[in-house]
Order: sequence, then structure tokens, then C-alpha cells
Amino acid sequence: MTRLAGIDCGTNSIRLLIADVEGERLCDVHREMRIVRLGQGVDAIGEFAPEAIARTRAALVDYADLLRLHDVQRVRMVATSATRDAANRDLFFAMTADVLGAVIPGSVAEVITGDEEAALSFRGAVGELDGAGAPFVVVDLGGGSTEIVLGKAADEIVAGYSADIGCVRLTERCLHSDPPSPEEVAAARAVVRERLDVALRTVPVAGARTWVGLAGTMTTLSALAHGLTRYDAALIHLSRVPLDELVEVCDRLIGMTRGERAALGPMHEGRVDVIGGGAIVVQELARELCSRAGISELVVSEHDILDGIVLSIA
Repeated sequence: MTRLAGIDCGTNSIRLLIADVEGERLCDVHREMRIVRLGQGVDAIGEFAPEAIARTRAALVDYADLLRLHDVQRVRMVATSATRDAANRDLFFAMTADVLGAVIPGSVAEVITGDEEAALSFRGAVGELDGAGAPFVVVDLGGGSTEIVLGKAADEIVAGYSADIGCVRLTERCLHSDPPSPEEVAAARAVVRERLDVALRTVPVAGARTWVGLAGTMTTLSALAHGLTRYDAALIHLSRVPLDELVEVCDRLIGMTRGERAALGPMHEGRVDVIGGGAIVVQELARELCSRAGISELVVSEHDILDGIVLSIA
């Protein structure tokens, strides 16, 4: 077996997977996530805030220690939506080269396109799913963007699109009150519907049979729909949520104050202020997928772009 690592640095979180790889099979050694909000303010000003880079560096230093501890042979770090949009991303690259290069010489973060992000997410998500559920529409809902991919198998993607909507971007742009006002929610829905209309002209979801949701908004919604009192990845992985229950949970979250969301057992503190925006995206996706493809439930996976990143260097 070969010991590899993948690091996914998004708009809201930075995540690490260390795994032993044999062929297309991954055996987790260590998996973790930290909320660093790298994309803080990027949608508004087009640059990384110094404090956001400092938070990300602190997390990456700890991840570098784990790479040493577990004797990782190769690592791939990818950066996504916020880094694509930030004019001062060279500061971010210099920081990652300094931290990762001290462990594995030459290592540095790379910015990937929305198309590649979508493909990596799809590969990581469907590897262990029953092929009888194909075609799959995989949705990776991040902080700055949402990837929508239709495919039949990990190596058979039909179409993909990276929509410029995510829980952080939508919250910063539209949802300013606590709780959001009806007018703010309506404005957020209008933004999401506009972006989805463009995305779904590219991705022919009418042929999909199974909707697979990835990332923190999706997994938290599943935890709440199943009445979990704390976050439990093993129970959430490959869980299923009927769309009527999913929409109900989203409605509750959108209408809550930040304090009410923070009191929910499965809620990560770093998602409290942005998950309402994510819930709006999920509701609009549910409406479209039910209407266009007759899909009646969401399957939630804990395996996603991280798994795809590691498999890409196997």
C-alpha cells in the first residue's frame, strides 16, 4: 500500500485526508476538517483578508505535523472557489509552499478549475455506490461554489458545472439580518434560481436516478433530519432523506436565529452563520430535481472531493 494525503482548501473550510491506497480502494488513516473561512469578504472585495490567511496557515501547520507523524509519501493540496476569485492569491501560494514544502519538498497548493473540482468530487462520491442507482447527480455544496455533476460511474461523467453560489457567498451577499428577513430570503432565492437555471442547461439532470449530496451543509441537514443529538459521520454516511423532510429541515434553519442554530447538537460552530444560505441552495436544488427528474430523496455521502484528490495521485 501507498500512504498519500489530500488537502481541500475551500471558501469555508480546510480538510485533510490521509489514506493508504491500494488500486482504487482507500483505507482512511486520518480525516479531519477545520473551519477557517478563507473566503471571508472575497465576494465583496476580491482579496483574501490577512486574518483569513493566518487562520488557514495555523490549520495547515497542524496538518503538516500530521503528514510527518503518519509518514505520508505524497500530498496534493487543491484550492477552489475563493482562491479562484482572490486577486492576492500569490500570498496564499507562498504560505502553502512554506508550510508544505518543509514536509514534502516542492509541495504547494494548486488552484483547480470548477470543472476539475466537479470531476474530483464525483469520483470521490460514487466509488462505493451501487451502480444500480446510476445515473447519479452529485452536488458538492461549498462555501463559494456548488458543483453539479451527472455521471454513470467514477470514470464516466456525462456533464458538470460549477455554479457561483455557496453558503458563504450567498450569506455575505443577501442574508444580513438575524434571522434573515423575508425580503433577504427572497433575494437569495432569486440569486440561486438564476445560477441554477444556467447550470441545469449544461447538466441534463432529467436522466438522473439518484441525487448524492456532499459537504458540510448536506451532512448537517441529514444529521438534523435524522434527529441526531451530535454529529456522527458513520451514521450520516450514505444516509437517505426524503425531500419533504429535507425541505422542512431547511425551512426551520432559514427561519432560526444564529443562537437557535448554534444550540443544535450536530451543528459545527463554523457553520452557524452560513448554513441558512446553504439551506436555500438545497431547497432550490430539491425543487428542480423533483420537477425535472422525479427524484424523491437525497443520499448524503461523507466521501467527496478529498477522496477524489487522493485517488488522483494514487
